[in-house]
Amino acid sequence: MRQLPPVRACQHGPVARTWLSIQVELVEGRGERFWPRPGRIFAAARSHTFTQLATAIDYAFARWDRAHLMQFELADGTRLERPDWDEESDADDARKVRISRLSLGEQFVYEFDFGDSWTHLCTVGPRRVDPIEELGVVPDRPTPFWGWGYIPDQYGRRWAADDGESEPPPDPDLEDLPPLRPWWGPRTGA
Repeated sequence: MRQLPPVRACQHGPVARTWLSIQVELVEGRGERFWPRPGRIFAAARSHTFTQLATAIDYAFARWDRAHLMQFELADGTRLERPDWDEESDADDARKVRISRLSLGEQFVYEFDFGDSWTHLCTVGPRRVDPIEELGVVPDRPTPFWGWGYIPDQYGRRWAADDGESEPPPDPDLEDLPPLRPWWGPRTGA
């Protein structure tokens, strides 16, 4: 499993309130609609690309298999994608388009995995933010600073060996864990 490298602080002078705050809510995926909608709020520099935002969203929404197509659909009808090596697309290249094209209050859609169609409503906040105030650093990529809700597993798995048809294994009530906490591990008779 590929892991995102730690967020690095950028070498910037004062940033002030120049970054966008983007709220991202998971609306639907795998044929389910989510309510209440799980969400995350990201701080993103206007110089970041839509592909960088997509990667941040996928990590924040626990996507561990990211070998899927994605796209943004902006309110004006513009589509942004990572180019696929198999087909031509009339969409703009999300690796090159910067989020500076977004306006305060603008709403747009992010879709990940066209088969399962994980669809998100994205809303640019009403004012710009200071990443130092929100995150404590100036990160080198869009970074979540607030969130809520349960994130569903990308493939609907409920445990490691879930095949989608079996009943869950019985709950061992923490007795299967090593005794690294006083309440973990096998219980001794009293």
